Amino acid sequence: FLASATRRRPMRPPDGGAGGEPPETDMSMRLSRSIVGEAEAEAVHRVICEDGYLGIGREVQQFEADVAAYLGVPASWVISVNTGTAALHLAVEAVLGHGSGAEVLVPSLTFVASFQAIGGAGAVPVACDARLDTATIDLADAERRLTPRTKAIMPVHYASNPVDLDGVYAFAEKHGLRVIEDAAHAFGCLYKGRKIGSFGDVACFSFDGIKNITCGEGGCLVAFEAEAAHLASDARLLSVENDAQKRFAGARSWDPDVKRQGWRYHMSNIMAAIGRVQLSRLEAEFIPARRALAARYAEKLASVPGVALLHTDPQDFIVPHIMPVRILHGRKDEVKDALAARNLPTGVHYKPNHLLSCFNTGQSLPVTEQLYAELVTLPMHPGLTTEDVDAICEGVAQALAR
Repeated sequence: FLASATRRRPMRPPDGGAGGEPPETDMSMRLSRSIVGEAEAEAVHRVICEDGYLGIGREVQQFEADVAAYLGVPASWVISVNTGTAALHLAVEAVLGHGSGAEVLVPSLTFVASFQAIGGAGAVPVACDARLDTATIDLADAERRLTPRTKAIMPVHYASNPVDLDGVYAFAEKHGLRVIEDAAHAFGCLYKGRKIGSFGDVACFSFDGIKNITCGEGGCLVAFEAEAAHLASDARLLSVENDAQKRFAGARSWDPDVKRQGWRYHMSNIMAAIGRVQLSRLEAEFIPARRALAARYAEKLASVPGVALLHTDPQDFIVPHIMPVRILHGRKDEVKDALAARNLPTGVHYKPNHLLSCFNTGQSLPVTEQLYAELVTLPMHPGLTTEDVDAICEGVAQALAR
């Protein structure tokens, strides 16, 4: 939404206004939302009216260079694409090959994109249980699911929390696995003082409309191996050899060769223009706002009986994309209903993939299922105020005090 459209509007009672009209929702009180304005609009205007080429070109190249500079890696390692799901798909293919049939260990508590990307690459997602304190992958459970076909592990930085990456990489080295980080929530986050995406094997980010930065839609992968980066760069443009680099130079491949499966996953100049502005706002504006809101939630909810917060260590390394909390003692739906009655939105991140028909193998993951029964996502975006957070926390506390 443009900045001119974000004026606060008074909340109406839950039963609506006069004449039985539905309640009008205060825009700031959405569960998540894009924070875009005139600078992003001007960037899009520049691409449309001055450049005139809307596909993949120099603006995309510059966005990749900007992301690389932010992360402190070579620009050739950053491969921009049209969604975070595409980034995961290309990452799996780049490190395992297309149609490998290899097994990939992945936590069940993740957006279905993680599983679809693995399956789309012709690999097999193996659902693993989660840790109760962090909702991230339980390496002990993952170890029990190893087979001779296991070739990779995909840790998911759930709620922007890159938990125990040292342990993940040690696990991978011990068992000869590749690591594909699903860092869709974690752009701007740190692990032991280092930015996610500045080290590792392969890291994948999402830049959809409500992430820590947005391109409207979009994503990227960061590959720390030249061959994987080259394969992914070609594969996003139907595996036409070196086509991305030619388009960055304003040329095309009129006599192309194609040696492997590819996809039409490239980012557009319009998306990149939005992303470049968003990246310039991240450190000064978005990160402080998200961290301050998370700290306010923690302060207000830490002593509320019946609420458990997920553990992050240290908290000031996290740039929270979402704000999930555990509602204990079977009262999740009660709290959601009470907040809805106050016109306060909530969500659920996520239904575990092993409970979805496509990926249901009949297995039981008890901790993941407990988390699914408890997790409620509260509003989180830089358009919120501390007063908004206080109202949400008051609603949670009063619902649980009944």
